[in-house]
Amino acid sequence: MANTTIDPKLASTFTALPTDEQLGLLWVIYKEVGKSITPAAPGASTASPAIAEGLFKQVAEMSHDEQLQVQRDLVEHKNNLIGREYGALSETTKLLFWYLLAQGMDRTEIIPMPNDHYDLAPEAIQCLQQLQQLEHAQQITVLRDLVAAMGVDPSSSPHDPATGL
Repeated sequence: MANTTIDPKLASTFTALPTDEQLGLLWVIYKEVGKSITPAAPGASTASPAIAEGLFKQVAEMSHDEQLQVQRDLVEHKNNLIGREYGALSETTKLLFWYLLAQGMDRTEIIPMPNDHYDLAPEAIQCLQQLQQLEHAQQITVLRDLVAAMGVDPSSSPHDPATGL
């Protein structure tokens, strides 16, 4: 299998979306593609299920409002404890964490999508269509690359006096 890297146009379109639109798109991707985003995904030998589950449990114990804020903070690269914990994970463990969040949303342990039908913005639909044109293994790789860019890398992030991190 060839090593696939994320299409720069797809990545820039995704990251240009507003935070909640990125989260909505991740949810739609999970519903469309995600049933097969499991520890068996390409490169999953570097996934650490216990670590992903530990971080998931931290989030699951929060209120729904706090859970949504954690997800927003990850997308927005907020320098906080969970953002740094997430940033220290391997790329495949990050993908597994988002998979666990999506499963938790299905079970309503994690704040679910609004009950009314969620409509993606045209730019998000464009991302979804680009992703759907790829082979399944490439879809997983692109999704992994998108979530890998989230959070804060604790090894390269400067000290934040506001958080003490």
